[in-house]
This record gives sequence, structure tokens and C-alpha cells, in this order.
Amino acid sequence: MAHKITHIKINTVSELHRLMEIPKPLHPLISLINMDNVKPSSHQEAVNFILNFYSVSLKRNVKGKLKYGQNYYDFDEGVLGMTAPQQILSVNNDDNYRVSGWWLVFHKDFILNYPLGKAIKNYGFFSYAVHEALHLSDKEEKMLETIFKNIEQEYQTNIDTYSQDVMVTQIELLLNYCNRFYNRQFLTRKAVNNDLLTRFENLLHEYFNNDKIIQQKLPSVHYFSNQLNISPNYLSDMLKSLTGQTTQEHIHNKLIEKAKEILSTTNLSVGEVAYQLGFEHPQSFSKLFKGKTNMTPLQFRATFN
Repeated sequence: MAHKITHIKINTVSELHRLMEIPKPLHPLISLINMDNVKPSSHQEAVNFILNFYSVSLKRNVKGKLKYGQNYYDFDEGVLGMTAPQQILSVNNDDNYRVSGWWLVFHKDFILNYPLGKAIKNYGFFSYAVHEALHLSDKEEKMLETIFKNIEQEYQTNIDTYSQDVMVTQIELLLNYCNRFYNRQFLTRKAVNNDLLTRFENLLHEYFNNDKIIQQKLPSVHYFSNQLNISPNYLSDMLKSLTGQTTQEHIHNKLIEKAKEILSTTNLSVGEVAYQLGFEHPQSFSKLFKGKTNMTPLQFRATFN
């Protein structure tokens, strides 16, 4: 029999505190929660949480399982996870869910009038899935814990005109360290990621060498990330780390490679080539081709005649 799933949408930091049965937050737009002080959840069924704010969590020794998308994740060491507003995080409490660690939550309005308010969209890890969480070394964990404690100290101090500035600065420092550690993880997990790279290249080859492209039009980044069961941002960041190019750049390069093959071996018109490659408009194909090769499709074909 399937477990009943409860869906809980949490719009404010205060709502989160009420749900977790902990004292009210000291600031309406930000909270740093020491999970060691939180009682286990009273929900015995699976729960889907939709948070309307940013979340950065350093979790250790979790009893129970977290689920993100279709993937469960067991936390048995220092693991950092991030979510952006409106993402769904599932908790399965069959095993009396218990967490140790830190949980920083902050509303987008808290950073709205700071450079971080715009820059936060550039931190791709906020849309990584939980199974792509960041595994921390002991040294890295201690560095991040120091930042969490700095935020806690400022948070617990009487709020003044400088409090928000200081906390936003600490959040930005935290995110920059996360960027560094994620890049390190791409390198230290090179064997795993090289396997993903091989699978991605095989998928690209398969896509452009059968009828899929005509049936489904141009392949998207989401198509390949779904096939590999990872998030689009993680795929692009991993490829960028290993090859210097994003997923979209890989797709375009393969597409141009295929276009050159068709142009040099057939008499198809530019419009027919564009259609065969999945373009709705020949002009879009010609523009991309020229941007990549500095030649129009017809100029390229002429080099073979």
C-alpha cells in the first residue's frame, strides 16, 4: 500500500519555525537553525516541503532519508545541500527522521538591495538535486562551520543598522566557498564524472545519428540531463569543469559537426538541412552555423566543390 504524501508549502521563515516547533525567529527574513536542538518530526508519513526561500544546510548523521525529485539520499557524513525558492524537498520519516548540523534559511527580500540579490542566480548549485550534494572534507566542514557560527553570533546579537550588512557579507562568503568546494568535487570525482561525460557523448552521438532529432526537434539541455538523471546545472558545471564548455556548447558543436557532414555529402538545400537537424526556421540554422564557422552553409559547401 502506498504511503500517504503530505504537501506543505512554507512561505515565511516564521512558518518554518512554527512547523518545527522552535522559538520565533529573531529576524523575519533569515534564520540559522542548529538542528541538534530540533526534535524529530512528528510526521510519520512522507512529506513534500515547498520552501519559498533559499536554504543552505550542513547535515550530518541523518537517521531517515531525504528525497529530491526521484532520488533518495542517505546522509552519513558532512554533506552540504542547497535549494532555491519553490523547489520541492521530500522527507520520508519511516525511520524516525533525525538530523544533526546547521540549516540557514533566508528570504530573497533579505538580499534584495545588495549585489548578492542579482548574483545569487549565478550560483548553479541552488538547482542541484540532493544526490548531487557537496561532500565535504573535515577541513572544509570546519571552514563552513566557522561561517555559520559567525552568522549565528551576529543573528543572536541585538539587531542594529549593520546587522543585515554583516550577515549578507557572511552569506556571500559562504556561497563563494561552496563554489570553490563544488569545483574541487568535480575534480576529485573525475572518474565518476568522466563516466558521465562518456555517457553524455554517447547520447549526443545517438541523438544526431538516428531519427530522434526530426521527431523531437533540437535537443535541449534538459533532455540530456534527464537521460543522465542529473540536474541541468550540474551537467553544465561538470562539463565546463572537465572540457571548458557547457552542455549547450557541446550540443551546438555536435550539431555543426553533423551539419558539415550533410552539407559536404548531399545536395540537400540549406532549408532541408535545417529541417533535418530539427530547426523550424532555416535562418536560425544559418545564423548559428555562421557564428560557429565564420561561413554561411553555402560558403562551406562551396569549399567542397
